[in-house]
Amino acid sequence: MYIVAIAWIYVVFMMAITEANAVAGVMTFLLYGVFPLTIVLYLMGTPQRKRNRQRAENSARQAAQEKAAAAAATADQPSPPADQAKQ
Repeated sequence: MYIVAIAWIYVVFMMAITEANAVAGVMTFLLYGVFPLTIVLYLMGTPQRKRNRQRAENSARQAAQEKAAAAAATADQPSPPADQAKQ
């Protein structure tokens, strides 16, 4: 995916340097290259961001379940009688 983006930036850069003045070159580079490319890369990265978010939610849910299981295990252990605790 990035090789296409790099190639497109190269093509737009070549278009920009052939412009008549610097302002037109900068505008060509931004309007034909940078802005459309950022939109496309953002849209192409949406599935990966969704997977990352789901992975983070699942790990947080699993950590909460493990913490609850550990708390339940310690709560199930009987406490020693009061007279043995003094010794």
